[in-house]
Amino acid sequence: MSFLRAIALGCAAVFAAVPAHAEIDIREVQSPGGLTAWLVEEPSIPFVALELRFRGGASLDRDGKRGAINLMTGLLEEGAGERDARAFAEAAESLAASFSYDVYDDALSVSARFLTENRDEAVALLRDSLVAPRFDADAVERVRAQVISGLRSDQTDPDAIASRAFDAELFGDHPYGSAFRGTVESVAELTRADLEQAHDDTLARDRVYISAAGDISADELAQLIDDLLGDLPETGAPMPEAVDVATTSGVTVVPFDTPQSVALFGHEGIDIDDPDFFPAYVMNVVLGGGGFEARLMSEVREKRGLTYGVYSYLANKDHANLIVGRVASANDRIAEAIDVIRAEWQRMAEEGVTQDEMDRAKTYLTGAYPLRFDGNGPIADILVGMQMDGFPIDYPLTRNEKVEAVTLEDVQRVAARLLQPEALRFVVVGQPEGLEETPGQ
Repeated sequence: MSFLRAIALGCAAVFAAVPAHAEIDIREVQSPGGLTAWLVEEPSIPFVALELRFRGGASLDRDGKRGAINLMTGLLEEGAGERDARAFAEAAESLAASFSYDVYDDALSVSARFLTENRDEAVALLRDSLVAPRFDADAVERVRAQVISGLRSDQTDPDAIASRAFDAELFGDHPYGSAFRGTVESVAELTRADLEQAHDDTLARDRVYISAAGDISADELAQLIDDLLGDLPETGAPMPEAVDVATTSGVTVVPFDTPQSVALFGHEGIDIDDPDFFPAYVMNVVLGGGGFEARLMSEVREKRGLTYGVYSYLANKDHANLIVGRVASANDRIAEAIDVIRAEWQRMAEEGVTQDEMDRAKTYLTGAYPLRFDGNGPIADILVGMQMDGFPIDYPLTRNEKVEAVTLEDVQRVAARLLQPEALRFVVVGQPEGLEETPGQ
């Protein structure tokens, strides 16, 4: 390990040890070039975390080019500007800088960590990867082979099979309805021109969200983001349309030779901008999002021993909202597990939660939240997520107040509104016994 790398890792560890709290000072920064960023300045340690999110992500894949944006993202650090893949990696190592690139349904994510003393050089290197990726033939084939290997592995992974089948059933021909990494066939056919198009469609100034935390001032950050992003295209590809999630109660079975069945379940959810979102959030902690104290875990695992784990969560995408969950159980017991989940879904829709359950859920949510702010990397990540979700800049100061303001009446009303037993769909992968399959819409 290089000396500079050791220093960088040491700085990250020290900052992570700073006592966590949610009362952080967030500043909005406007660059001369018209970009906006959120900043938490912490000059005590010479280290900066920078987060970028480009809205749209893999959902912007063009027709017949599924997986292009994922493959393109994997190539951003495989050579840029005058440096091939090896030279790029060596330059980052010499600067003790780390860059990571990832893509999801709705966003392309770029994370950077660098020392203050190497900031200019690190940002110049990062800029090359965003503005001038090389897409060298040898790098393309190497990363393509890695992606295809992962896709072939997914063909024998019950969870991956369940996820594909669940998404296809809920979202149909919308981009959400297919795996954003593509298929073996679609990835094999992608060309360099497809990757260049994916780059221009996705990395554009009109959809970028920016945050930073660490040893950098507002003026320095304003200049940095103009230097970093000023040469990107002004606009990218149009966003997909919203998708109408319509499900019916029942079970879809995907046969697969395995001793344990995996089931995904859910239906339409609630928008993050909805006034009832926080009551729904509290309700779900009681239902399936609160670990061992949640009703689903208690009823399915603790009382009946049908699974090692079961959970539910609110899944908010840019173009659809869901409440979903997962359970796995032996083939001869999955039918019983599903019956219990259905019963708990129905019971909460009709009866809501108890005062004690709600109080414990609120204590869990308010107590855990400040612990997320445990370093400049997590802080920068939270800030950029807040922007994408449309939260105000003072959200860390008001979030727990919103949770505390939820009343028992709120939760009962939202449980009746949100939970739809008549729409609760299960997709099961395995060889389930005693489970009647019912066609979906």
